[in-house]
Amino acid sequence: MTPQETNTQTRGTLRESPAFIGFSVDDVAKAKAFYGDVLGLDVRDEGGMLHIHPRGGTPVLVYPKPNHQPATFTILNFPVADVERTVDELGARGVRFEQYGGEIQTDKKGIHRGRGPVIAWFKDPAGNILSVLETK
Repeated sequence: MTPQETNTQTRGTLRESPAFIGFSVDDVAKAKAFYGDVLGLDVRDEGGMLHIHPRGGTPVLVYPKPNHQPATFTILNFPVADVERTVDELGARGVRFEQYGGEIQTDKKGIHRGRGPVIAWFKDPAGNILSVLETK
């Protein structure tokens, strides 16, 4: 088999695979309450792991890890029509938005309105970074 044939075959192997996202947490019960009750997502507990099914999005697997270390980058983004309204709604449910300075300076609500999309970052109970970002 030539390298070109191998490359074509490999590309086809995963092209049809229904990929999903996965990340760890230190407490599945807290994560289930946060993602289901606070964020309002469809969350199913299956065998001690959470399966989250965002509407129209990629499935997410959340698994327990005893020595969990929170991601230092955004692991999950939620596109929304109006970031400010979403920040207000989630804030009313107890979500605290991150405050950043420098290139990603945020305002008092935690919303970045500079370069790139209007975006606000927050953390799940395990410390993983999530965001809501405005789509036009």
